[in-house]
Amino acid sequence: MFADRARIIIRSGKGGDGHVSFRRELYVPDGGPDGGDGGKGGDVIFEVDEGLNTLIDYRHRRKFSAQDGQEGGKRRCHGANGSDIILKVPQGTVIKEAESGQVIADMSGENRRQVILKGGRGGNGNMHYATSTMQAPKYAQPGQDARELEVILELKVIADVGLVGFPNVGKSTLLSRVTNADPKIANYHFTTLSPNLGVVDLEGGGFVIADIPGLIEGASEGVGLGHEFLRHIERTKVMIHIVDAASVEGRDPVDDIHKINAELAAYNEELARRPQVIAANKTDAIYSEDEDPVERLRKEFEPAGIPVFAISAVSGKGVKELLYHVQAMLRELPEETTVFEQEYDPELHMPDTKLPFTVEKSEEEENTYIVEGPRIEKMLGYTNLESEKGFQFFQNFLKDQGILEQLEELGIQDGDTVRIYGLQFDYYK
Repeated sequence: MFADRARIIIRSGKGGDGHVSFRRELYVPDGGPDGGDGGKGGDVIFEVDEGLNTLIDYRHRRKFSAQDGQEGGKRRCHGANGSDIILKVPQGTVIKEAESGQVIADMSGENRRQVILKGGRGGNGNMHYATSTMQAPKYAQPGQDARELEVILELKVIADVGLVGFPNVGKSTLLSRVTNADPKIANYHFTTLSPNLGVVDLEGGGFVIADIPGLIEGASEGVGLGHEFLRHIERTKVMIHIVDAASVEGRDPVDDIHKINAELAAYNEELARRPQVIAANKTDAIYSEDEDPVERLRKEFEPAGIPVFAISAVSGKGVKELLYHVQAMLRELPEETTVFEQEYDPELHMPDTKLPFTVEKSEEEENTYIVEGPRIEKMLGYTNLESEKGFQFFQNFLKDQGILEQLEELGIQDGDTVRIYGLQFDYYK
């Protein structure tokens, strides 16, 4: 099976924790804090590799992780940053958030390299938290957590023209005739199980053409391999509908075109509005003395602005006229590749990082707990605890930061004392 879709879990590196330490030198009995900062966690980066054309590397491995940042050290030593992980993908790969299906990035056009998940920031060491009232802080900032995200990788081929049609109508034969592609051809339904790309060289400019595997009714609903194939025509600018004009398998070519357009519209309305041309193939096998099937196709579709060309992919009859008409259609269309816009930004879903603080049970006073931290000290300076609103704000701050939860874990009881920078409170739940 052609590997054009994969579901993987990516994880950025956790930031290294800040370090708590104090200078210990001869003749310096009360050295200040010298704990270093933690290193930054590694990023998860996707990069286009021109040598790849499938996502096979992601079919048998599920999780990809960047390296964590190193913890800070003594003597203001900064922890080492974690190594990034670079994931190579073929051009045209779209990265989606798995749960919502929203686009995170499209590795097409000029986008050759993109950071998808940033590593966590390293935490500050305790050397940052010395103040005039707290000269020996015993806390440091923890590193920012790693980010983990499940993503879907989808390869949507980049081609100017897409060949669409039911199985066994001659798409692969036409592609092998007009390009340097070498698709496997056989007289079986669903012979082509992967999109085949080829370059058509014409005087005045060529174009890239993709043979999209045969569609069947219900493809837009995922019947058969519908979704696996339909995604590959989302970037094409022009579609060539190939039909079996000779009805070798007993199907009606007019009905075939209507069914294919219905499948395109059901999958993506915009696809059905793309410029189209009909290639009535196998004209060398038409032996009917009834109404000419090619004329019947023209009467049905040319009034709607869809031209019909009679061709034989086997003999080459009519193929050149078809290709030059498609070339003229492409000249009138914008040159840039269709690029899917970002719908989901992992940065906007980053969890908040808690501020550094310590909660300890006093060893000197019974039923007393001590809370310290740089932001707490700063906040006490501008919060009016005498007012009801100010005290409520302070209580919510303690709750949001997880301080009340830690006090409860240490076994605080109603009526016990909480001391915060010279202020004293009685605890009541």
